[in-house]
Amino acid sequence: MSLTAEYYNGNETEWDRFVLFESINGTFLQTRKFINYHSSDKFKDCSVCIRKGEKLVAVILGCLQENGKTFFAHKGTTFGGITVSKKIYSATAVDELFRELERFLKEEGFVKLYLKMVPTIFQQENTDLIDYFLYKYGYQCYSELNYYLKLDRYKNDAVAQFSSSKRRDYRYSLKNGFVFKKLESRAEIAQFYSVLQKNLQKLNLSAVHTLEDLYDLKFNRFYDNIEFFGVYYNETMVAGSMIFIFNNEVFHTQYLSSDENYLKMFPMDYLITNLIKTAIDKHMRLFSFGICTEDQGRYLNFGLSRFKEGFGTEYCINRSYEKTLTVND
Repeated sequence: MSLTAEYYNGNETEWDRFVLFESINGTFLQTRKFINYHSSDKFKDCSVCIRKGEKLVAVILGCLQENGKTFFAHKGTTFGGITVSKKIYSATAVDELFRELERFLKEEGFVKLYLKMVPTIFQQENTDLIDYFLYKYGYQCYSELNYYLKLDRYKNDAVAQFSSSKRRDYRYSLKNGFVFKKLESRAEIAQFYSVLQKNLQKLNLSAVHTLEDLYDLKFNRFYDNIEFFGVYYNETMVAGSMIFIFNNEVFHTQYLSSDENYLKMFPMDYLITNLIKTAIDKHMRLFSFGICTEDQGRYLNFGLSRFKEGFGTEYCINRSYEKTLTVND
């Protein structure tokens, strides 16, 4: 088949068209339009294109890590990994893809490769073949536990799918006069960001995105893929979430946050229930809560897990892969 690897040549239109319209596992998070919201000096780009002749058949969004010795796909997005075309999705072709990618990276002086793969629930088609070759070529796998809902069974009565304790908490939240609304303006998104910052400071964490990043992503880059929602009590925002919409099918919560001063009023239960109903109204197939694990999956936050499970979650695995590249491979 003669696949050849080369560095990304700066053709953003070609890259993004391939990811969004020609690949079987691409999302807007692997596009140049998304990754370029980062300042140009934040990451040293080393993204790779795989071609069959002149035709693009796979891309790997990558950046340098650890003094230029590690190819990391990618530090600037939730997941990246190998994005591949259906036209070469066969065992023979994928095997050649791996051999060519590793040959190219070793020739360029890399000693390690790290891939954060797109989870199955965000893919257009099954990519188990790629997982097999990651195993075959000796990659070490790290598994994060992702929580999600299949929305078909929530359509008639979403709350009926919750645990008894979660139904009780939601009913209690209804007594508080909360108002749920979509956040449209910059001022409203700034209110959400303030709630987020307070929530993260309590955990000694900081937001990955600045407020200006959120404005840029929403208003300049992905107006239809990114939304914000908030819960108000007496005109004060007490909970909110950023939402990523994947392929018009998956409604993914990002930055679920609430003001700890109002936790006994259960604003988060009110927020999530209304987000689920919003996803159903938008004819989404899945509602994704994200992970409850840390340290590459070694630590599971059981408190957070129980909270999400109360809404009736199912589970899938977010996989990352690592390999040390040796000359004799």
